[in-house]
Amino acid sequence: MKIKTRHESGRYLYAITDAVEHPVRGDIGIDGAAVYAVSQGPVAAVVSDITEKRIRPERKNLAAHNAVVKRLMEETTVLPVAFGTIATSPKAVRNILKENSDAFVEQLDRVRGKVEMGLRVAWDVPNIFEYMVNRHPELAALRDSVFGKQRGPSQLDKIELGRLFFDRLLSQDRERHTEAVVEVLAPHCVDIKQNQPREEREVMHLACLIDRDAQKGFEDGVFEAAKLFDNNFAFDFNGPWAPHNFVEVTVEV
Repeated sequence: MKIKTRHESGRYLYAITDAVEHPVRGDIGIDGAAVYAVSQGPVAAVVSDITEKRIRPERKNLAAHNAVVKRLMEETTVLPVAFGTIATSPKAVRNILKENSDAFVEQLDRVRGKVEMGLRVAWDVPNIFEYMVNRHPELAALRDSVFGKQRGPSQLDKIELGRLFFDRLLSQDRERHTEAVVEVLAPHCVDIKQNQPREEREVMHLACLIDRDAQKGFEDGVFEAAKLFDNNFAFDFNGPWAPHNFVEVTVEV
């Protein structure tokens, strides 16, 4: 969820929830501030008071933000708000809720009783270029025809070869491997989102929306999928998290 505000001092937003009777949740917010709910109609924003107009993405602040969202998701359904979102006043918070009530309710219903699990799969090899050459004879033949028999090409050589062939083969392998994993995980998930790999060795980065009580089945699915791969692949799953990747409400104030 992306919420754009004028970032004036006032109320720091952590998440959107159903408008129920929220107790004061203690001094667990950023800078030890008390966390509480501001309600409007069927929804509420969980906030804390803040004097700064902007908040730095320092480790302590990120940790406090994430801790509040984690505490909330243990108790209720949440739409996590992007770090650093500040509304000017309780009235501004209520205006956000009022203007976007229908969208918030729709998103809350969509993820109700569900959590997000993450799965990353990476090539666990010393040299991804050499690994691909060994896996794809056509790439080895091209490498030899362009660079002779040299091993460990320079960075410039690697860039040139990548332009011709390497990146395409890497993408094809990623797509094939991802399809195999998704096929195994699909029965355990409500929805699966494929995020872009962040670095060259990463095969896939999946966000999986599952029922809150289906975590064991999801973990079993990950182990089942891992059996399809050899020791050149590393599987790493994590969670449960709030459903960050499955909330698509954008609000402009």
